[in-house]
Amino acid sequence: MPVFTRRSPATAEGGSDPVAAVIWVTIAMALFAGLAVFARAAMNAGLHPFVVVFLRNVFAVAMLLPLLAWRGLDLFRSAQIGLYGARVAISLVSMLAWFYALSLIAIGEVTAIGFLAPLFATVGAIFLLGEKVRVRRWAALIVGFAGAMIILRPAASPLGLGQLCAILSAMATGLTAVLIKQLTAKDDPDKIVFLTNLMLLPLSLLPAVFVWQWPTLVMVPPLIGMALCAVLGHVALVRGYAITDASLAQTLEFSRLPFTVALAYLAFGETIDTWTWIGAMIIFASAVYITRREAQLAAQRRAPPHR
Repeated sequence: MPVFTRRSPATAEGGSDPVAAVIWVTIAMALFAGLAVFARAAMNAGLHPFVVVFLRNVFAVAMLLPLLAWRGLDLFRSAQIGLYGARVAISLVSMLAWFYALSLIAIGEVTAIGFLAPLFATVGAIFLLGEKVRVRRWAALIVGFAGAMIILRPAASPLGLGQLCAILSAMATGLTAVLIKQLTAKDDPDKIVFLTNLMLLPLSLLPAVFVWQWPTLVMVPPLIGMALCAVLGHVALVRGYAITDASLAQTLEFSRLPFTVALAYLAFGETIDTWTWIGAMIIFASAVYITRREAQLAAQRRAPPHR
């Protein structure tokens, strides 16, 4: 079965397959956990995080070339190039901050803070798209950010650079989610993945130049593993979201934390404390509530008026 499709099943047939979606999203979360562990291994071997970001994009584009051979020049055609530019610029900030955070603090902590992204996406939709948010969603946002305070515990110790980078990454990821909603209105998932990675490649070279170092042979396996996890993880994730409701798919994303913690423990003997687990669950519950609420409101808007 080919990994890439010209059109997602949900788009082509209007169908839904929750069981397959569970499998796709869970696979994606395991792959993203692997991405973090491989990235940390590359940095432990001596590579600067900015160089890792660039090489991740090099390997990702190389792995997407078969898609170009199959789809042809159609992949380069889009009426939303300006929107891609904005998305790629913000994505680069997210990637640089995320990889830098990985080099400084526990992988599980970076992952837990990353659950703030949907909350930042909601805030972004309020200010950028003018979406109206009522009391219940504001309450969920406040609860979610309270969960972040449990993880960060700023009263106990000052925030370090690693935590600040993880927060910045979550903010940028939330903003890109707002832009992706607009991109998917006209372009299919494969085109979005391809164009995003292609445009990220030269842009990510700019910060890497200032700290450049050639990878040694020891660094190559984790770099390849990282790129594989990144590309296949995104492919699996868009497949999962394409065949079920986004609110159901998002509930499965919490599996990323146990996958990450387990792999980080096996690879580096790394753990996170109980408060981080509690804070992550509060953030995630808030994000799921907001997503479900948005889905309900969207369904109400689509419903025909009663006569």
